[in-house]
Amino acid sequence: MALIDELAGLLGDDLHLDDEARHSRARDTWPRSEFDQWQGQLVLPAAVAAPSSTEQLAAAVQLCRSHGTPMIPRGAGSGCVGGVMASSDSVVISTERLSGLAWLDSVDGLAAFGAGTMGIDAENRVRQDGFTIGHWPQSIEISSVGGWVATRASGQYSTAYGNIEDIVYAVEAVLPDGSIYRSRPTPRASAGPDLRELLLGSEGTLGIITEVTFSLRRLPEPGVRQAFHFEDIGAGIDAMRTVIVPGWRPPVVRLYDAGESRRHFRDHVPKGRCVAIFLHEGPPGHAVLEAAAVAELCQAGGGEPADPGAVDHWFEHRNTVPTWTELFEQGLVADTIEVATSWRHLARLYEAVIEAISAVPTVIAATAHTSHAYQSGANLYFTFAAQPSDPDQYQSVYDACWAAAMQAATDCGAGISHHHGIGRVRRPWLADELGDAGVKVLRSVKAALDPDNLMNPGVLIPD
Repeated sequence: MALIDELAGLLGDDLHLDDEARHSRARDTWPRSEFDQWQGQLVLPAAVAAPSSTEQLAAAVQLCRSHGTPMIPRGAGSGCVGGVMASSDSVVISTERLSGLAWLDSVDGLAAFGAGTMGIDAENRVRQDGFTIGHWPQSIEISSVGGWVATRASGQYSTAYGNIEDIVYAVEAVLPDGSIYRSRPTPRASAGPDLRELLLGSEGTLGIITEVTFSLRRLPEPGVRQAFHFEDIGAGIDAMRTVIVPGWRPPVVRLYDAGESRRHFRDHVPKGRCVAIFLHEGPPGHAVLEAAAVAELCQAGGGEPADPGAVDHWFEHRNTVPTWTELFEQGLVADTIEVATSWRHLARLYEAVIEAISAVPTVIAATAHTSHAYQSGANLYFTFAAQPSDPDQYQSVYDACWAAAMQAATDCGAGISHHHGIGRVRRPWLADELGDAGVKVLRSVKAALDPDNLMNPGVLIPD
């Protein structure tokens, strides 16, 4: 294969053809792909290219394009919606070697990292200089900073620090034709549309992120933790709204329905109650002041103080989740689905999605919590579990749960994805989100940048 020979000449030992390398980089953590692997049906790419510089990656893209070969951009592979899925004729282009701190400016509070830098490594590095990135996704230990940008991610501290689009200062990327784009490092610009927005959430379809510059925050003083429990999720939502709308911004504000409160906090919250947990932090004096105000608002809304150990428990276990394989082996099909809407419609959205998922045959649990709050609304993060009697039904039951949730969300006018992205699993409903005109614009941009549809085909953009 001529392309393989040319890539080998360019990359040397950084072109991987062995089965182990191709197997470990062929997918992300989408349950459907995990199921394929569990059944021994995973499709491997022709090769894995791991360039060590932006220029080398650009050259690899140009070679793949000249041969009409599909390219599958991959960071750390922690995505969970099918954003990385190799075909047998594709080349996975991994950013794993574009890693580490490029520079840090303590005066401006800026730091640039290679896109393949693991999130926890980037956070730990800036902490050495007294800063935090402020982006704490559950996947921080297994996700890359480039992946954060490509999927338009959100972290657990987003209510105060913002989502990834609020934290990114500048980006560098290789476009589908092999050209290199670098955004101007400036705090704001009125220079036409912000081209960074084409890359934020593009999921590898419009370019490959190679470097990310973050706007940092000074490390806060130690925070204050507290929790309250409510009669039902509607009362909890109303209390959250009264906290957020006046302008209080606890970095962590999470409300769990009765099922999840029992599952996660049974030692801290009475059965049947819905728990809300808060972390308050900031400059000197801020956390204590905010915590007192939030406590007053929650209790005025019917909340009762809960054991603050609930918050400690969450911090200790927040990134601990079973593997999909562990669930398959127990006969379970499960996943999480995160959507968002305005305060007015949040309780209705909760009821509609829970009802829709619960109606799917073999579903044994459907629960939710909200984990990201905004001035005019919040997200809902659903978890479902089903127990089909036959493994041959796993995929059909999984698809039915997703279809039920997406249809209920779109019927409520909700956003179909809050922070996991579109990938393959949500792609059939993207037209409901963007409308016909929006999909037409997205397809036009894709056609202009990647006319042969070689960069991550099958992801994000509806057929």
